[in-house]
Amino acid sequence: MSAWIEMIPLEDAEGELKRVYDMVVTPSGTVDNVMRAHSLRPHTMEGHVVLYKSVLHNPDNVLPFWFLEVIASYTSIVNNCEYSLTHHFMNARRLIADETRSDVIFKALKSGTPETIFDGKELALLRYAAKLTAEVGKMVKSDIDLLRQSGCDDGEILEINQVCAYFNYSNRLLNGLGVTTEGDVIGYYQDDT
Repeated sequence: MSAWIEMIPLEDAEGELKRVYDMVVTPSGTVDNVMRAHSLRPHTMEGHVVLYKSVLHNPDNVLPFWFLEVIASYTSIVNNCEYSLTHHFMNARRLIADETRSDVIFKALKSGTPETIFDGKELALLRYAAKLTAEVGKMVKSDIDLLRQSGCDDGEILEINQVCAYFNYSNRLLNGLGVTTEGDVIGYYQDDT
Protein backbone atom coordinates (compact mmCIF):
# COMPACT_ATOMS: atom_id res chain seq x y z
CA MET A 1 0.00 0.00 0.00
CA SER A 2 1.43 3.40 -0.94
CA ALA A 3 -1.13 5.55 0.96
CA TRP A 4 -3.84 5.19 3.58
CA ILE A 5 -6.48 6.47 1.16
CA GLU A 6 -7.51 5.34 -2.29
CA MET A 7 -5.33 6.50 -5.17
CA ILE A 8 -6.76 5.99 -8.65
CA PRO A 9 -4.27 4.17 -10.90
CA LEU A 10 -3.05 6.03 -13.98
CA GLU A 11 -4.55 3.42 -16.29
CA ASP A 12 -8.01 4.01 -14.78
CA ALA A 13 -7.91 7.81 -15.06
CA GLU A 14 -10.50 9.50 -17.25
CA GLY A 15 -11.62 13.03 -18.02
CA GLU A 16 -10.31 15.70 -15.65
CA LEU A 17 -8.14 13.27 -13.70
CA LYS A 18 -6.43 12.05 -16.86
CA ARG A 19 -5.82 15.66 -17.94
CA VAL A 20 -4.22 16.52 -14.60
CA TYR A 21 -2.21 13.29 -14.43
CA ASP A 22 -0.80 14.24 -17.85
CA MET A 23 0.19 17.63 -16.33
CA VAL A 24 2.13 16.11 -13.44
CA VAL A 25 4.23 13.54 -15.27
CA THR A 26 7.82 13.69 -13.99
CA PRO A 27 10.88 13.88 -16.25
CA SER A 28 11.17 10.10 -15.78
CA GLY A 29 7.68 9.67 -17.30
CA THR A 30 5.92 8.65 -14.08
CA VAL A 31 3.44 10.23 -11.67
CA ASP A 32 4.71 10.29 -8.10
CA ASN A 33 2.54 9.22 -5.18
CA VAL A 34 2.62 12.78 -3.78
CA MET A 35 0.45 13.75 -6.76
CA ARG A 36 -1.50 10.50 -6.98
CA ALA A 37 -2.67 11.12 -3.41
CA HIS A 38 -4.86 13.90 -4.88
CA SER A 39 -6.54 11.60 -7.42
CA LEU A 40 -9.96 11.81 -5.77
CA ARG A 41 -9.81 15.63 -6.08
CA PRO A 42 -7.84 16.45 -9.27
CA HIS A 43 -8.29 20.20 -8.78
CA THR A 44 -6.09 20.04 -5.67
CA MET A 45 -3.45 18.09 -7.62
CA GLU A 46 -3.39 20.82 -10.25
CA GLY A 47 -2.93 23.53 -7.62
CA HIS A 48 -0.23 21.48 -5.92
CA VAL A 49 1.88 21.00 -9.03
CA VAL A 50 1.67 24.69 -9.98
CA LEU A 51 2.90 25.71 -6.53
CA TYR A 52 5.62 23.02 -6.52
CA LYS A 53 7.04 24.06 -9.87
CA SER A 54 6.92 27.77 -9.01
CA VAL A 55 8.88 27.42 -5.78
CA LEU A 56 11.46 24.80 -6.83
CA HIS A 57 11.85 24.80 -10.60
CA ASN A 58 11.18 28.32 -11.81
CA PRO A 59 14.13 29.83 -13.71
CA ASP A 60 13.32 33.25 -12.20
CA ASN A 61 14.48 32.05 -8.77
CA VAL A 62 17.93 33.47 -8.00
CA LEU A 63 19.12 31.09 -5.30
CA PRO A 64 20.80 27.93 -6.63
CA PHE A 65 18.45 25.01 -7.18
CA TRP A 66 20.71 22.73 -5.11
CA PHE A 67 20.28 25.04 -2.11
CA LEU A 68 16.49 25.20 -2.57
CA GLU A 69 16.53 21.39 -2.44
CA VAL A 70 18.63 21.53 0.75
CA ILE A 71 16.01 23.86 2.30
CA ALA A 72 13.31 21.41 1.18
CA SER A 73 15.22 18.56 2.77
CA TYR A 74 15.86 20.40 6.04
CA THR A 75 12.20 21.38 6.33
CA SER A 76 11.28 17.73 5.74
CA ILE A 77 13.76 16.58 8.41
CA VAL A 78 12.26 18.99 10.94
CA ASN A 79 8.81 17.60 10.03
CA ASN A 80 10.02 13.98 10.04
CA CYS A 81 8.73 13.50 6.48
CA GLU A 82 10.74 10.65 4.99
CA TYR A 83 8.91 10.84 1.65
CA SER A 84 9.99 14.40 0.86
CA LEU A 85 13.43 13.90 2.36
CA THR A 86 14.02 10.83 0.18
CA HIS A 87 13.02 12.63 -3.01
CA HIS A 88 14.48 16.04 -2.34
CA PHE A 89 17.82 15.12 -0.88
CA MET A 90 18.29 12.91 -3.95
CA ASN A 91 17.65 16.05 -6.00
CA ALA A 92 20.19 17.96 -3.89
CA ARG A 93 22.76 15.17 -4.39
CA ARG A 94 22.32 15.20 -8.14
CA LEU A 95 22.60 18.98 -8.33
CA ILE A 96 25.58 19.21 -5.96
CA ALA A 97 27.28 16.48 -8.01
CA ASP A 98 29.80 15.73 -5.25
CA GLU A 99 29.05 12.60 -3.24
CA THR A 100 31.38 13.45 -0.35
CA ARG A 101 30.03 16.99 0.05
CA SER A 102 26.45 15.69 -0.23
CA ASP A 103 27.10 13.14 2.52
CA VAL A 104 28.54 15.81 4.83
CA ILE A 105 25.58 18.10 4.17
CA PHE A 106 23.09 15.29 4.80
CA LYS A 107 24.77 14.34 8.08
CA ALA A 108 24.75 17.98 9.26
CA LEU A 109 21.09 18.42 8.41
CA LYS A 110 20.03 15.13 10.01
CA SER A 111 21.90 15.97 13.21
CA GLY A 112 20.38 19.48 13.33
CA THR A 113 23.82 21.07 13.08
CA PRO A 114 23.90 22.90 9.75
CA GLU A 115 26.55 25.24 11.17
CA THR A 116 29.12 22.44 10.77
CA ILE A 117 28.98 22.83 6.98
CA PHE A 118 27.17 26.12 6.26
CA ASP A 119 27.85 29.70 7.28
CA GLY A 120 26.77 33.22 6.38
CA LYS A 121 23.67 33.66 4.30
CA GLU A 122 23.09 29.93 3.75
CA LEU A 123 23.23 29.15 7.47
CA ALA A 124 20.91 32.04 8.29
CA LEU A 125 18.39 30.81 5.71
CA LEU A 126 18.53 27.25 7.06
CA ARG A 127 17.93 28.48 10.60
CA TYR A 128 15.03 30.63 9.37
CA ALA A 129 13.45 27.61 7.63
CA ALA A 130 13.82 25.46 10.75
CA LYS A 131 12.18 28.09 12.97
CA LEU A 132 9.42 28.76 10.43
CA THR A 133 8.71 25.02 10.41
CA ALA A 134 8.96 24.16 14.11
CA GLU A 135 8.00 27.46 15.77
CA VAL A 136 5.86 29.36 13.29
CA GLY A 137 3.96 31.14 16.07
CA LYS A 138 7.22 32.58 17.39
CA MET A 139 8.30 34.30 14.16
CA VAL A 140 9.18 37.98 14.67
CA LYS A 141 10.44 40.83 12.51
CA SER A 142 13.94 40.41 13.90
CA ASP A 143 14.08 36.99 12.16
CA ILE A 144 13.94 38.86 8.85
CA ASP A 145 16.38 41.51 10.10
CA LEU A 146 18.90 38.73 10.83
CA LEU A 147 18.54 37.43 7.28
CA ARG A 148 19.18 40.89 5.86
CA GLN A 149 22.22 41.30 8.11
CA SER A 150 23.59 38.02 6.76
CA GLY A 151 23.40 39.36 3.21
CA CYS A 152 19.98 38.18 2.03
CA ASP A 153 17.82 40.46 -0.04
CA ASP A 154 14.05 40.41 0.30
CA GLY A 155 13.58 38.39 -2.88
CA GLU A 156 15.87 35.64 -1.57
CA ILE A 157 14.03 35.68 1.75
CA LEU A 158 10.74 35.27 -0.12
CA GLU A 159 12.16 32.34 -2.14
CA ILE A 160 13.17 30.47 1.01
CA ASN A 161 9.91 31.37 2.75
CA GLN A 162 7.96 29.88 -0.17
CA VAL A 163 10.05 26.69 -0.38
CA CYS A 164 9.67 26.19 3.37
CA ALA A 165 5.93 26.99 3.31
CA TYR A 166 5.37 24.62 0.38
CA PHE A 167 7.19 21.79 2.13
CA ASN A 168 5.25 22.33 5.33
CA TYR A 169 2.10 21.89 3.22
CA SER A 170 3.44 18.89 1.33
CA ASN A 171 4.90 17.18 4.41
CA ARG A 172 1.51 17.38 6.09
CA LEU A 173 -0.23 15.98 3.01
CA LEU A 174 2.23 13.08 2.87
CA ASN A 175 2.48 12.25 6.58
CA GLY A 176 -1.24 12.82 7.16
CA LEU A 177 -2.26 10.37 4.42
CA GLY A 178 0.52 7.82 4.94
CA VAL A 179 1.95 8.30 1.46
CA THR A 180 5.07 6.23 0.74
CA THR A 181 7.62 6.21 -2.07
CA GLU A 182 6.56 2.70 -3.10
CA GLY A 183 6.56 2.65 -6.91
CA ASP A 184 8.04 6.17 -7.28
CA VAL A 185 11.15 6.95 -9.30
CA ILE A 186 13.15 8.84 -6.65
CA GLY A 187 14.07 12.43 -7.45
CA TYR A 188 13.03 14.96 -10.05
CA TYR A 189 16.46 15.34 -11.64
CA GLN A 190 17.78 12.28 -13.38
CA ASP A 191 21.35 11.00 -13.38
CA ASP A 192 23.44 11.97 -16.38
CA THR A 193 24.36 8.32 -16.89
